[in-house]
Amino acid sequence: MDYFIGIDVGTGSARAGLFDENGRLIANQSRSIQTWRPGPNFVEQSSDDIWEAICTCTREVVAESSVNPTEIKGIGFDATCSLVLVDADGKPVTASPDGDDRQNIIVWMDHRALAETERINSSGDFSVFSFVGGKISPEMQTPKLLWLKNHLPESWRRTRHFFDLPDFLTFRATGSTTRSLCSTTCKWTYLAHEAAEGRSGWQEDFFRAIGLKDLAEEDFARIGTEILPMGEPVGQGLTETAASELGLVPGTAVGVSIIDAHAGGIGMIGMPDKSEGPTPADLENRLALIGGTSSCHMVASPEMRPIPGVWGPYFSSMIPGLWLNEGGQSATGALVDHIIFNHGATEAMIQASKEAGITPYEVLNDKLAELAVGGPLEELTADLHVCPYFHGNRSPRANPHLVGMISGLHLSAELTDLALLYLATIQAIAYGTRHIVEAMNASGYAIDTLVCCGGGTKNPVFLQQHADITQCKLILPAEPEAVILGSAMLGAVASGNCSSVQEAMAQMSRPGKIIDPQTESSTYHDAKYRVFHRLYEDQLAYQSLIKDSVARKTEN
Repeated sequence: MDYFIGIDVGTGSARAGLFDENGRLIANQSRSIQTWRPGPNFVEQSSDDIWEAICTCTREVVAESSVNPTEIKGIGFDATCSLVLVDADGKPVTASPDGDDRQNIIVWMDHRALAETERINSSGDFSVFSFVGGKISPEMQTPKLLWLKNHLPESWRRTRHFFDLPDFLTFRATGSTTRSLCSTTCKWTYLAHEAAEGRSGWQEDFFRAIGLKDLAEEDFARIGTEILPMGEPVGQGLTETAASELGLVPGTAVGVSIIDAHAGGIGMIGMPDKSEGPTPADLENRLALIGGTSSCHMVASPEMRPIPGVWGPYFSSMIPGLWLNEGGQSATGALVDHIIFNHGATEAMIQASKEAGITPYEVLNDKLAELAVGGPLEELTADLHVCPYFHGNRSPRANPHLVGMISGLHLSAELTDLALLYLATIQAIAYGTRHIVEAMNASGYAIDTLVCCGGGTKNPVFLQQHADITQCKLILPAEPEAVILGSAMLGAVASGNCSSVQEAMAQMSRPGKIIDPQTESSTYHDAKYRVFHRLYEDQLAYQSLIKDSVARKTEN
């Protein structure tokens, strides 16, 4: 039996998982990672801290499993699409106004570059905009790069390599500066379909127009000249130094990396729900929902389908040979936690959790079940509505300036109030998913199935509300750690154990629980969904009223 390790770096933790060649998890470990917030909209991390957490997890996984490191044939890395700065010696370069070199990562959710994002989006009519849903997002890398050039010129000068975090990890493991087709296409405006036709994937006119001509004049050396598909072998495998730090064997194959959500996509979207796996055409009915701090909504097609407000279409950036459309919600798990841990009844919830030996989410689920005796649970929120744009909207409105809203509050803050607000928030997130699915289906998809992993997908209330609100069947993978499984698949491909990503998907993933939507609540959710859209429209109306008032005052 051959074994493979998947490494995943999320927003709050790093994880390692050891899998056999059939995709069965043997052992896994997790470690938290440090985050700095030096100002509003600033979120920073440390590449040294993350690498140390990865090494600790990997050594512990190997020790726990008792698998001989010589039997571990490949390793794959995934991570958030965060920006990493290193100098010519591979040492950290500060990305922080604090000036501390340890803080050398601008996290994906950092919105410091809103002004730069607006500047880029108004820079002209460039082809790259057709492949990011029409607008660059502040979660992408070009606004962050422009911010660094404008505000931290010394860091801009010192930095030899700007990496997406997944690519930094393969660099740290192998010494190779190879970049991933996934990261560069989805977050750096590299046009993979152009490269596939023998042309340059980097669009020089775009970089010159937005104020990053330095990168074009350097032939893009600082952001990537060797860009390979996911799972291709990187360099000569693990260096002696990295192997020693990880507790593995030098030369162990390392696969070209992938973004964390995309790892979850390959970790489960190809699993069969019949006797054989889905064909590429069948995938047009499936959306991969990867939950966490935020949520990503991935769907693949043999055809290119531009969708306003939905990232992509990206060629070969998740499944080789297929086009990817990527929707998303900027705050989902983070939003639920913000709601439940910043409420007048938070302490009561935590105390009940400790006394019962269950999670705070289970406390709230139990309270909802108690409140719903004699009636439908979903209708408990008839007078309570949430607009979930607390960190802007990623898809399909593509507006990072939107804010959250709550309608229907009372002069009380008991556990009952918190449970109802928690349910209304989950429903709002599910309405956001429905909005994304509708936008995708309007472009030619026929999505009727969600394959789900991560975050809230371990919560039965979250799952059933998503099924009922979207009227889609939900398939949960038999291996719930689908993200690290997806990374392990890349190690299997790099080692030669699997000949392709598609073969790894078929060989190493399998379905678990299936949740069918209930139709009885459709009329109620249709009404709530109209409220969901009305909240957005009202927000725009409020903004317009204030803007008009300020304009009149200025005129006077």
